Amino acid sequence: MSTAATVFKVPRLEVVMDKFVIEGGRKLSGTLPVSGAKNAVLPMMAATILVPGRCVLHRVPVLRDVSTMAWVLGVLGVDVSQEGSDLHLDSTECASVQAPYELVKTMRASIYVLGPLLARFGQAVVSLPGGCAWGPRPVNLHLSGLEAMGAKVTIEHGYIVAEASKLKGAHIHLDIASVGATAHLMMAACLADGTTVIENAAQEPELPALAAYLNALGARVEGAGTSRVVIQGVTSLRPADHTVIPDRIEAGTFIIAGAMAADELTVTDLEPAHVTALLDHLRRMGVALEVGPTWVKVRGVERPAAVDVHTDFYPGFPTDLQAQIMAMATRARGATVINEGIYHDRFTHVAELVRLGARVEVQDAMARVEGVERLSGAQVMASDLRASAALILAALVAQGQTVIGRVYHIDRGYESIEKKLNAAGAQITRVRE
Repeated sequence: MSTAATVFKVPRLEVVMDKFVIEGGRKLSGTLPVSGAKNAVLPMMAATILVPGRCVLHRVPVLRDVSTMAWVLGVLGVDVSQEGSDLHLDSTECASVQAPYELVKTMRASIYVLGPLLARFGQAVVSLPGGCAWGPRPVNLHLSGLEAMGAKVTIEHGYIVAEASKLKGAHIHLDIASVGATAHLMMAACLADGTTVIENAAQEPELPALAAYLNALGARVEGAGTSRVVIQGVTSLRPADHTVIPDRIEAGTFIIAGAMAADELTVTDLEPAHVTALLDHLRRMGVALEVGPTWVKVRGVERPAAVDVHTDFYPGFPTDLQAQIMAMATRARGATVINEGIYHDRFTHVAELVRLGARVEVQDAMARVEGVERLSGAQVMASDLRASAALILAALVAQGQTVIGRVYHIDRGYESIEKKLNAAGAQITRVRE
């Protein structure tokens, strides 16, 4: 299976086995800015396939996942270049409908190109996606939704092969309120004949952000951010520029860092409404917070109160902050019970936190964290994106030096995290292994 070759200007971030060397015990202070949202920009990048012409996305973070999506789009014939935080995409010459395994295997969000290719060209050949190493996250909701819209979908030699002379509007009920499936089907439905209704749609902030961009392109999407999204198909779209929303998971990670290790830290350039569940939880843990229009000021607490956590779909407590709040719970006064309500096996970070001195027991989808007086530095290894963040947070308050291997995971979703934290008082050194 051949792929089109193209030249584009976004550098591919090679997987290198860097490690972080972190000296614990440094107090954080000052400000920490939040970058644009990874989980918002990736579907927006894929959506540009739908519209010939040059689009510009503003506030785009420099991340491995953005680079990977840029390479996937480049292979398809999209011209991609980045100038600072502005990402330029032009799909006028987009011609190939094949997204190869070599790129798609590294990031699950690569499947986002399937629906737009199918909607614009009537066919698509996309490798089954990869991504974080934990847990099965099947693509059946994506594929069954496309089939409901009239596509013929088969799996051949590890590739999704989809064909449809013209997608048709359909009534789709998602068995699970999947963010990825909701975003994917929203994009595919924009050029379909008739009206598509997505029931039990995901409500995370990235969905209304995507809808706002699609509507700027000329689509007709209503209800995004609720459980029922209605898309009126249109015959064509037009290029448009758009600004990416703040990354609520990066914001939450930094707020937790402040709660664990700060004298006083202000996290800026965020949308506080997107992290309400976290802020409510931290208040119950005894953390002092001050909330402004685009910032949150946090004062650290040495030993927080133990408060149980249950992750859930938005607006519940985010599963993408579960590992980070567990890092904080390792030093709480008393025992914290964490129930993982989204991905029941998302506990790969537990063994590494234990190496730092944490006391954690896992049974099925529940972890019991017994707070300890102190953590101690050790050699640990990152296993996925959010586990990496949890290890950094724990290392900030651990006594002595912590070495975190395989931090290429953190580069997938946090823009220059060590530079940002160092500017706030941390001591983190990136070392090439």
